[in-house]
Amino acid sequence: MNDLLARLDEHFRPAADPERATGMAAYMKNRFEFLGLPAPVVQKLAKAAQAGLPRPSEDELRTIALELWARPEREYQYVACSYLIRHVDVPGPGFIATVRELVTTKSWWDTVDPLATRFTGGLVKRHRPLAEVMDEWSGDENKWLIRVAILHQLHYGAGTDEERLFAYCAAQAGHRDFFVRKAIGWALRQYARTAPHEVRNFVESHRSLLSGLSIREATKHL
Repeated sequence: MNDLLARLDEHFRPAADPERATGMAAYMKNRFEFLGLPAPVVQKLAKAAQAGLPRPSEDELRTIALELWARPEREYQYVACSYLIRHVDVPGPGFIATVRELVTTKSWWDTVDPLATRFTGGLVKRHRPLAEVMDEWSGDENKWLIRVAILHQLHYGAGTDEERLFAYCAAQAGHRDFFVRKAIGWALRQYARTAPHEVRNFVESHRSLLSGLSIREATKHL
């Protein structure tokens, strides 16, 4: 664990670009500090830092993710997301508590979305009882947990639990937050690739409840 964190620092900090960091922070509404590393550079340097290191245990995975989350610079949270996704087959169902902590800390779409679509989705697929946790999150007061619940099946395709997806979207159809409305539209648009007729029917039957944003997103390719 310490080896990875030290290696990341050794690779990231010399490559920092303060001028670019200012622009990146502004793009994110100055919610986070940045080192100024573009995504391809983050990926390249993170890969180099991880080279030769052993596969983490669940406890190590948790510790690394939380340590990276504690760093002020946003690039470290991006590495945490990619590291979790890379090792999604490692943790057991209890790891969902850590996911909740990550989703509700330093929350913004740039980390919530990969955690939702690539990590949480994989975790729930491997540990099916966690779908009940998604049921809980879908009705939570925290908009980011709602977004994760709605999006976690994004890449399930034909394996999507349609009833569950539609139930989440219907329950939150009147939510006032942009990120929830966008998530509904995104999830429905993606599922429409698999079940266009069903999505079209759902949108038509809930048109009076769904926001214009959700409807536009959901029907973009219908």
